[in-house]
Amino acid sequence: MRQKVIAGNWKMYKDLAETRELLGALVARTAEIPEGVTAVVCPPFTSLSVAAEMVRGSRIRLGAQNMSEHDEGAFTGEISWKMLKSAGCDFVILGHSERRQYYGETDESVNRKAKKALRAALQPILCVGETLKERESGVTDAIVGGQVRGVLEGLTAEEMNRLIIAYEPVWAIGTGRTATPAQAEAVHAMIRGIVRNLYGDAVSQSLVIQYGGSVKPDNSAELLSQNDIDGALVGGACLKADSFYQIIRSAK
Repeated sequence: MRQKVIAGNWKMYKDLAETRELLGALVARTAEIPEGVTAVVCPPFTSLSVAAEMVRGSRIRLGAQNMSEHDEGAFTGEISWKMLKSAGCDFVILGHSERRQYYGETDESVNRKAKKALRAALQPILCVGETLKERESGVTDAIVGGQVRGVLEGLTAEEMNRLIIAYEPVWAIGTGRTATPAQAEAVHAMIRGIVRNLYGDAVSQSLVIQYGGSVKPDNSAELLSQNDIDGALVGGACLKADSFYQIIRSAK
């Protein structure tokens, strides 16, 4: 039985005071996290240290939203794996479509970051997904399949046991549109099939594949009930404790 992983991507929301307010509400309700479900919060870099202190000893895990492929150096504005580890992170989101769209990230750069994260004992959440034009053109499998192969290039079977893939259709992120459970399940099953071909059945069956894209309390239960959907990468709905916990509980 695969673990369900519900991760909240706060994006560029919540200053330090707002971080304390939200995490105070989340930590107070950790008894609501069902067995077999891992809850992760991914606040902005500026809130990581505060968040680490607040979730310490609770059932909530900490992640970051991005990471440099470099250990250190003259890379203004970048954050290294060392900084994330020292701030208390266990997870890191890599290759989110907003990073790809606005900052030019590619499968190759995400692959380099993934290798660095794995060597640093950070669990990467590797994002893949197609645009609306690509879906309407009928090339979803080719696009997403190519991204999966690209971000996994050169990884070992052992490393595959320490990462998560998140399928996030770009047309569903922040738009209010959501892939139907059948649409999401079809892509998840396709991804699992690619991993099976690359690494074998055991690795594919243990791989956690999340769905992301306008996940909300009113659609999460049906999405998470699909055979190949093992969790959610949540955007706007993770910014309020009530809605985030409704999604977490629906993963039971």
